[in-house]
Amino acid sequence: MIIQLENTIQNADILHIEQRVNSLGYQLNKVKTQFGQYLVAVGSAEFDIRKIGQLKGIRDIHRVSDAYKLVSKKWRVQDTEIDLGDGVKIGRNNLSIMAGPCAIENEAQITSTISHLNTNKIRIMRGGVFKPRTSPYAFRGAGIEGLKIFSAHCKANGIKVITEVMQADQIEEMMDYVDIFQVGTRNAQNFNLLDALGEVDKVVMLKRGFSGSIDELLQAAEYVYSNGNEKIILCERGIRTFEKAYRNTLDLNAVPILKEKSHLPVVVDPSHGVGLRNYIEPMALAAVMAGADGVIVEVHQCPEKAASDGQQTLDYKEAEQLYDRLRQTYSLKKSFNGF
Repeated sequence: MIIQLENTIQNADILHIEQRVNSLGYQLNKVKTQFGQYLVAVGSAEFDIRKIGQLKGIRDIHRVSDAYKLVSKKWRVQDTEIDLGDGVKIGRNNLSIMAGPCAIENEAQITSTISHLNTNKIRIMRGGVFKPRTSPYAFRGAGIEGLKIFSAHCKANGIKVITEVMQADQIEEMMDYVDIFQVGTRNAQNFNLLDALGEVDKVVMLKRGFSGSIDELLQAAEYVYSNGNEKIILCERGIRTFEKAYRNTLDLNAVPILKEKSHLPVVVDPSHGVGLRNYIEPMALAAVMAGADGVIVEVHQCPEKAASDGQQTLDYKEAEQLYDRLRQTYSLKKSFNGF
């Protein structure tokens, strides 16, 4: 059960609500976010929720049986829209395209990518500065100094930055230079990191764990939300299966299921999802038709020379074709849906 409180509610009224709900055998958890105050009640006793809903200071009350309550669509029917400012929005009838290299390598690469993005009206640039790599000898990113250069060039060109945060103690030093904190697949259940990201007023994109279920992804989002941050994006990036013909199995089934279960925006990463350049475009287009709110793809001026993930990275010409076809496909889907 979720109890939405009025923003002007008095402490005495909150205490009265808590006493009434506790008397019914429910455990209460207080949640205060950027946008509202909630009491999340966990229990199984049957009662007429109108008896609670009529108490002073309550804006609304909802029955939510899901273990993940705040991110559930059972209480918030309208999809969440993430506003990054400057007209950049994710979710709710917006197709968002995020593009850039797997890893930030140097300043020349940054300026080249920004020029490419500006030409194609892409407003969000991806690029890792802290890279979790399977091999300790692989390139592991340009670090905080690379992020500062990355951010400065993006801000000067009206482009938003998405980059991965790997541990809680990196958040503070990255805060001023990031628009979206990405939680990668290896940190999908790093609950200390999720708790910490719940305490900041910054957008968080959660990637599905490579062996994680849909429910586990939604529970990860619940960690962030319940700690105070409603600005969350879900990302399907492929899961590990027995198939060896490609890097991961891009689970596009997850897109309509997540859209049905949660009000949060859903983005798909076909670059990591399939891991082979030739198949990124068809999987990205399929993601849009499946209902994704956006895609995030890896792009490099010369993928063969990329410091990481060159085999799954598009060059500029391939990326430009993809952007055009994504927008065409999205327009086609809207016409199918009668928008």
